[in-house]
Amino acid sequence: MQRDLVVRSMDGDREAFTELGRLWIDRLYAAARLILVDQHRAEDATQEALLAAWRDLKGLRDPDRFDPWLRRILVNACYREARKDKSWRQAQARVEPFGRTEPDHADRTADRDVVDQALRDLDPEQRALIVLHFYLRLPVAETARTLGIPAGTVKSRLNRATTRMRANLDAEARRATAVGGAS
Repeated sequence: MQRDLVVRSMDGDREAFTELGRLWIDRLYAAARLILVDQHRAEDATQEALLAAWRDLKGLRDPDRFDPWLRRILVNACYREARKDKSWRQAQARVEPFGRTEPDHADRTADRDVVDQALRDLDPEQRALIVLHFYLRLPVAETARTLGIPAGTVKSRLNRATTRMRANLDAEARRATAVGGAS
């Protein structure tokens, strides 16, 4: 079904592209929200990605490569959004998990908040890698195709990003222990 919509869209069928947009918009927005940690910037990046996809769709050589092609457009739109505001590290928006969630217990909420902060402390390129590989569960090879970089580069950058997240989480755990122990 998606391939047919892509082919029709490549031929200029606006209704087919509108349907593709409906199929993808939630996934694109969820990824952009995680990468940018800001609702409004995520909305802008998602809209920019869909507009760019429509504009550049005739340049897509293989309709079966639509998924990584569109994800790459989104990631690039997120990078542009992040560069617009040099104070992206100061973003106060909370990273919301996407998908269905169960009611939180206080300890799970606190854990999630700590992980959310560790994710926010990464730069947009590192967040993009984490989001594509761990949140969207793309294999390394698909993450590499999406970003247009070699798989080995994805692995090394993922290693650096997860190492940095771990260091941030460890530092937070030490702070929490110090505060809790001081009581």
